Order: sequence, then structure tokens, then C-alpha cells
Amino acid sequence: YAKANNLWRDDDYYPMYTDTLKLDMSSIVPAISGPKRPQDYVRLDNAKQAFLKEMNETFNRPMDKKVNVEGEDFTMSSGKVVIASITSCTNTSNPYVMIAAGLVARKAAALGLQCKPWVKTSLAPGSQVVSAYLEAANLQEDLDHLGFNLVGYGCTTCIGNSGPIQPEISTAIAEGDLVATSVLSGNRNFEGRISPDVRANYLASPPLVVAYALAGTININLTSDPISTTPDGKKIYLKDIWPSSHEVAELVEKTVTRTAFQSKYAKVFDGDEKWQGVNVTEGETYDWPSASTYVQNPPYFTEIANDPGSISSIKNAKILAVLGDMITTDHISPAGSFLDTTPAGKYLTERQVPAREFNSYGSRRGNHEVMMRGTFANIRIKNEMLENVEGGYTKNLKGETTSVFDAAMAYKEKEIPLVVIGGEQYGAGSSRDWAAKGTALLGVKAVIAESFERIHRSNLVGMGVIPFEFTGDDNRKSLSLSGDERISIQDLETIKPLGKVDCEILYSDGESTTIQLKCRIDTAIEIEYVEHGGVLHYVLRNLAKAS
Repeated sequence: YAKANNLWRDDDYYPMYTDTLKLDMSSIVPAISGPKRPQDYVRLDNAKQAFLKEMNETFNRPMDKKVNVEGEDFTMSSGKVVIASITSCTNTSNPYVMIAAGLVARKAAALGLQCKPWVKTSLAPGSQVVSAYLEAANLQEDLDHLGFNLVGYGCTTCIGNSGPIQPEISTAIAEGDLVATSVLSGNRNFEGRISPDVRANYLASPPLVVAYALAGTININLTSDPISTTPDGKKIYLKDIWPSSHEVAELVEKTVTRTAFQSKYAKVFDGDEKWQGVNVTEGETYDWPSASTYVQNPPYFTEIANDPGSISSIKNAKILAVLGDMITTDHISPAGSFLDTTPAGKYLTERQVPAREFNSYGSRRGNHEVMMRGTFANIRIKNEMLENVEGGYTKNLKGETTSVFDAAMAYKEKEIPLVVIGGEQYGAGSSRDWAAKGTALLGVKAVIAESFERIHRSNLVGMGVIPFEFTGDDNRKSLSLSGDERISIQDLETIKPLGKVDCEILYSDGESTTIQLKCRIDTAIEIEYVEHGGVLHYVLRNLAKAS
């Protein structure tokens, strides 16, 4: 195996590495991450204290508040887990943790344990092979017993497709302004991504997802506190239901086979009956269906000139949003569900799409009309132009609060350019191209931030939006940017990669200041992309020349 994968080496020669990392294996302990970012590392034995700290410092809410749930004999409080999902192709591709999750379920079921009634559970592996070996090991039955039924394969809870939780529980959370939590085995847990009812999202291994579903709360030390009790009142701890490495390895050896992969994927490209029954129109080009709410012809090439121009300076631009640190691509372009009161929801409602069929932003990425309306529409995004307001809102020309989309369209109609102001690590998270596409389609000409995530910076350039970084000690706070200012950035016609430019800020009281920005168009070819209006125009013009 090592030889076939070019990992084999001769001991006579010591390999030269760029860098060497040393890891103290004794320092490795069970951990989860949350409540807002994958890198928010939390030791499992410190999870309870970490959550209490988040409640005080981040969410600023009391822990002891309890709210009755209509028709139920339990109450809701902050920290309770309302979604527990074994999901994401990342973790479900590891048979050892999946078998471990099944064994935890088996041991829990044998003791008569059940998941708490307020927890919505699901299993959505990334491969049909997972179902094959769970069934071969007779573990799917145990998972089903706890409510971890198979709901499908692919992106579900991990990208916001969990579906609604019980309405009465949702109402209790909203009325009590509680911090409900989710625990899933996905790889991303950004704000607003998993569910609109959940404020704290934690990532955990599949067996720990099962354990938290049994406990029903994140406000617990799983390493020492009892997670549940048997019907006869015996306290059960995590160690009582945790499988040994030998138990896991033995089942993996028996059930994860080459045959399972071959049988499930021998005809994978044939598709099922529904796929085979899709009507396909003939022709060399796609016949864009005007009535479709899923696929629309995007306006990227509308009125494109034969030749590129120079980069235009930005004059008297308005600020669309003033955003803080660690604004992720999930904040900029959410992937989850949305309500009929949002711009995207109103668009679909006007086209006779019932709310139950809205699906998600992620499923409608082929329709720019939906995605434009979803840009900067994350339910947890905070535009600092508005006080104590969450969601996709901003100020329009009259200073009134309105949706980001409606404001952007009003500015576009008046041919007023827009800029977005950000903090550190702007565009972190998923490499979501729609975060840049949507920004461009709203009429944003530049994003000015303290720093950028690498891929999103590149994507902005690819869509013709210029990323700029503050220099020195300048930032949105030191400059007292409220969003009412006008922004002008001159001499962009001659800008060089990573060059410095002057930016004039005109305040609403008539005062002005000029600061220096660093242009984050990093290379000569990126200069060309922006001159063309984006990489799509660049490619099209070069294809036209070649033909």
C-alpha cells in the first residue's frame, strides 16, 4: 500500500521536509467546537463551563430562564439541544466513527435509554455504503431506535436543510429569547447556517452526537456527569455506553468491504427512475425556461463590449453595510432556508411558489434573482449602520431601514456605486462563489476591510469587485464610520498589484478625511480580470479572439 501511494522510503536516506511538526500525543483529548466557528476548540471536559462563558460574554442571556412548551410536560431553557444530526460527507466517510456511533446507540438502547423529546435527530451519510455496513452490522436498527433514521444522502443539516423543529418548541425558544443549540458531525457551524431557531452550533464526532442527543443539553460535562437514567432510575454515564476500540475495529473489519462499494456504485451514473425520466431539450445551447424558479439566465454578459476598458475610479459611493470581524461567506451568502417575509421569499411567493416549497438558498443557486436577494441576508449578520438589529438590513438614501437588496436596487437605479466596509478576516469560511457573485450583482464596486480570507479575496477579484485593505491604524472604528459617509477612491486607472491608493471619506456633517488603502488585486493577471469586468468577461473575450 505504501509503495503504491509513493509513501515508501529507504531508511538509508533521510527525507528533507519543508517543516517538521512535533505533537505530544498525551495532549490529545476529546473535543468539540463551537458555538460559531469550526476553529472554536472546546475540550469535552470543559464544554459546560465554555458554554456558560459564552452565555455571559457572547449571548448575554441568563441560564436559569425556563419556558413552558405548549402541549408538552417539559420546559425549554438555554443550552438545550434541539437538533442532533449525524451528517456531512466529512465525518461519515470514516467507518470507525460511524460504527462507534452505532455501538453507542446499541448500548444506550439496551439500557432502555431514549433521546430527549425536544431533540430532532437524523442520519444523513455522504455515501450509500455507510448504510450498507450499518445494516450489515445490525446497527441501523439501534440508531433507528434512538431516532437517528436515515433521511437521505448528502447535504442536509450541515448546510441548513434540517427542516423545521417542532413548532411549539420553536415558539418557546422565540418567546423566551433562548439560546438553543445544535450538535452535528458536520464541518461548519457558522451563525445562521444550521437553523433559524438555533444560536449556538457545535461540531462533534458521530458517537458524541448520539451522546448529546441522549443528554439533551450542551450544559453538561459528558466526561463526569450522568447523561441519562434507565427506566428503573440508574444513572448512566458516557463510559457506560462508549465502545472499546476493539469492538469498533472488529465490526469495521467484518462489514466494510470492497463488495459494498462495488455494488452501490457500479451503476451510479445511470441514476434512478426519476433521473432517467427527466425531459431534456435538444440543441447546442441551453433553452432557458423563463418560468423556472430554480434556473435563470444570469446577467453576467448583458451588454458586454467587444473590448475591455480601464478600471474606473470610484466616486461618491454609498456604504451598503458596515460589518465586523470574521464575517464569513455564510453571513454574506447563506445557504439555508428562508422565510416568506424575506426578499427571496417574496420573489418566490410572487411566482406562486408556496413557502413549503421554497427549499433553500443552496438549492436555488441556479437562479440569480433568488441569490441576489439572499446576499447579506443571513439572519445573524449585524450591520453596524443599524443599532440592535440582526439580519439583512441597511439604510436607504432617506435613512430608512430596509432590506439590503431593496436598498441596493434603489442605488443601482440611480447609478450610485456601493462599497462594503468590513473588519478582520472578511470572507472567512466556505469558499462560496455566490458570496462574490451576489456582492457584484448588488452593485458593490469595492470591499474595504482590515484583512481578507484568501479564497474570497480571489473570488471578489474574479467578479470585478476590488478588495482594499485599511493601512496603518485605520479601521471602521477609528474612522467612526456610521454608513452615512460617501467614499471616493481615485486613480484606479493606473493601479498596480498591491499598490496604495488614496481614499476620500466625506462625512455627513461636511467634514472629510483622506486615508491610504492597500489594493488587494495581488497580481498582474488579476488587474486584467478587473479591467475586463471580471474573469468571466476575460475568458469570453479571449475565447472570441481565439475563434
